[in-house]
This record gives sequence, C-alpha cells and structure tokens, in this order.
Amino acid sequence: MNPNIVNFVYLIAGILFILGIKGLTKPKTAVRGNMLSALGMLLAVVVTLLNINTVDYSYIVAGVVVGGIVGSIMALRIQMTSMPQMVALLNGFGGGASLTIALAEYFTVLGVAPQSFADLVTSLAVDSSAFGVGVEGTIALVAIGLTVLIGAVTLTGSLVAFSKLQELMKKSYGLPGGPIGNGLFLVAALAAVVCMVINPGNLVAMVTIVALALLLGLFLVMPIGGADMPVVIALLNSYSGIAAALAGFVLGNTVLIIAGSLVGTSGLILTQIMCVAMNRSLANVLFGKMAAGGEKIDADEIYAGKVTSAQPEEVAMMLEVAKRVVIVPGYGMAMAQAQHAVRELADAMEARGIEVEYGIHPVAGRMPGHMNVLLAEAEVPYDNLVEMDRINPTFEDTDVVIVIGANDVTNPMAREAEGSPIYGMPILNVDKAKNVVVIKRSLSPGFAGLPNPLFAMDHTLMVYGDGKKAVVEMTTALNQA
Repeated sequence: MNPNIVNFVYLIAGILFILGIKGLTKPKTAVRGNMLSALGMLLAVVVTLLNINTVDYSYIVAGVVVGGIVGSIMALRIQMTSMPQMVALLNGFGGGASLTIALAEYFTVLGVAPQSFADLVTSLAVDSSAFGVGVEGTIALVAIGLTVLIGAVTLTGSLVAFSKLQELMKKSYGLPGGPIGNGLFLVAALAAVVCMVINPGNLVAMVTIVALALLLGLFLVMPIGGADMPVVIALLNSYSGIAAALAGFVLGNTVLIIAGSLVGTSGLILTQIMCVAMNRSLANVLFGKMAAGGEKIDADEIYAGKVTSAQPEEVAMMLEVAKRVVIVPGYGMAMAQAQHAVRELADAMEARGIEVEYGIHPVAGRMPGHMNVLLAEAEVPYDNLVEMDRINPTFEDTDVVIVIGANDVTNPMAREAEGSPIYGMPILNVDKAKNVVVIKRSLSPGFAGLPNPLFAMDHTLMVYGDGKKAVVEMTTALNQA
C-alpha cells in the first residue's frame, strides 16, 4: 500500500483511540468510547495486514477465529463479580504478547530458530552483525530488551494478581528485604539488558533477562494483599501499555506506539489516583511494598457487648421516616450479586419521596470502578453515583447510610489508629451520619484484616446475612408499610 495512505489511516486510528479514552472518563459516554477505540484498533490491524507483502493469512485467520471464540466465551460467561480477575488476565495477555513479539524479532534478526530450550541455552553466541552498528541498531536492541523485561514482569505479575483475586493464593510471599530485594532484581535485569545490547549474539544475556523479569513479576505482586489489588491492577495495566509501545518501536509500527503510550500513561495516571485514594506511595507500589502490617488489634475488645443487630423489617421502619439515604456498596454487594436488589430498594425509597444517592469509594471492590460497573449493570442513574470527595461533606445531613459489604473503605481506624495497615487512607465518613445500617454476613474483617469500630457504634445497626436477601426483605417491608 501507499505509505501515505497507511500513515493517514494510522492517524485516524490514533484519533479514535484518543476519543475512545476521552469517552471512558464518563459513564454516560463509556460505551461509545469503547466502540470508538475498538474501531480504531480494527482499522489499524486491517491496514497493517494489507501493508505486508508476504504473509501467510492462514495463521492469522486461525488466530482470529480461535481468539474470537475464546474471547466471546469469556465475555459471555464471566460474572460481574469475577471481572477483576478477567482484567488481570487480559493485562497479562497483553504483556505476554509484547514479550513474544520482542523475542520473535530478536531471533528473526539474528537468524536463530532454536527448536528447544536446550538449543537456546547451548547456543552461547551467534552472529550479532545482523543488528548492524550505530544508533539505530542500539535503539532497536534497547527497545527489544526493555520490551522483554516489562512484558515478562506484566505477564507473571498479572497471573499472581489473578491468583490472589481468585483466592488461589491466600498467603503473601516476597524476597528478603522486600522492596530492596525487588530493586536488586531489577538492577540485575537491567544489567543483563546492557550486556545484551553490548553483545547481541550472547543468548545467555537474553535468557537471563527473561528469567529475572519473570521472577521479578512474581515477587513484586506476591507480597501485596487483596485490599491493595485495585492499585496493582491499574499499575499492571500501565505496564502492558508501556510494553506495547516498546513493541511498536521494535516493529517500527506507529499506531502500536500510539496505542501503547495512551494505555501506559492513562494507566499511570489511574495508578496515581488510586495511590492518593489509599494514601499509598507510588514508589512503594512500583517495588511491591504496600500497607504495613502494624500491631494486631483485638476484635473482641472493640466489639464486646457493643454491637447492635437488627432485622430488615426494623430497618424498613427507619427508612419510612428518612428524608435522605446514602447507599455505600462494597465487594460484599458484588459477591451477593445484590446490585439489582439495591436498585429496587432505591426505587422504593424514591417513590416515597426519599432522596437517594450512592457513595462510591475509588477503591471499593477489587478493581478501579468496580462498583460503578456493577451499578451501571443494574441501570442505576449515573447522576446518583457520587464520588468520595463530594459525598463526604453530606454525611452529617444524612438520615440513614446503608453499607452493603463495604469494610475497609468505611473503617474509622483509617483516621484514628496510627500504625494500622489503613492509617491515613481516605475513607467514606459514614460514621458521621445520623444512623448507619451495615449489611454483612458476619463481623469478619475486610482485606486489611482489621476489625471495624463502626460496627460497634451506638448509632449503627448490623443486619447479618446474605446481602441480596436482606435488601429484598427491606424492600418488601418498605412497600408494605
């Protein structure tokens, strides 16, 4: 194809990517933004394939068919409660794709096609003149090395995140020294990149980069607990974008550089927002250190004789006389799949003239925007979803707050218990409301492993049981009142 036509279509695709990300910033335009980004990627892929003179389309068609079938099954069968796990896997797939592209380009240029791992290890050196000399050859090697490094870290890190979210990995492991150990691993991997750039034919250097990067991805994410997973997912998303951008440099593909850069930078911005929301340091996130353990806090001392339980019917009586109610969703709502029941309760209250809003903490759930996605699925009006900074000043004028499965994001220890894992983390100040209703299966702690003094406050009522069932019973009682 004419290079001018190719570059023009790439430009159109880049514009669609930008408009798509812009659309994703607001719930009302998110679907349209997603479609624009998908259209941009379709244009980029089609033009790229048409621009290749010699290509075996049978492999490409087979990949599209298999990938399309697998992707469709995943999209159709995935539960909203498992969406964070799917996002983690997709981040890993993106990193793995960039990793394999860089390795394929490296071996193609060197003219090496090892049939097995043993062949790769025993081939200590090959002709490195294929990369040429000078600035261009050095840039190509640096891009390949960094793509392999970041892609491998993203792959294994995302797999660990998936395992933790799926509760397949319940214990935390890490290198001795924590961030220092991870930092040394990174330095060693970068040193291997330098060795590879100096002597491209040294396959041992490339094998070392891959091995160290895969291990680094494991050790960066394994020490991090479930409470901090939203930050980790945002960071891994950024890593996958950066790896894709570097792969674009490796292939000399402009649109891949644009798409990867957009994903990488937007992911870093989101990571920073998540860090602020959880009062975490970005440097600590980068090197696998999150919340400190702190001293163990005795739950019996906090709860003993102070917790008041109630039945859904009693809560309905309280709602009858309320003028303003705020609903605070958490991961417990997702697990109970109670989002539709929550919307029906809100509809019943609004029918009685009660003002209803939803207080959304930025890291509620297990991925950024998790609660927004669940409530959007239940067709909750976008305008009723209020961010933490806007909802917090209104709690003192709120008659009833209904907390559904949220724990750490409403825990007053974040303000009061210095040295606790969540100390300093901005929370939803639900304890400032006139009355608080907490729907929860038990007094078990959240991901941070802390008891919640909110449950023992005088103006708090605990409704124990399945979140969906409790909300449905509240709605029924309210409608019959």
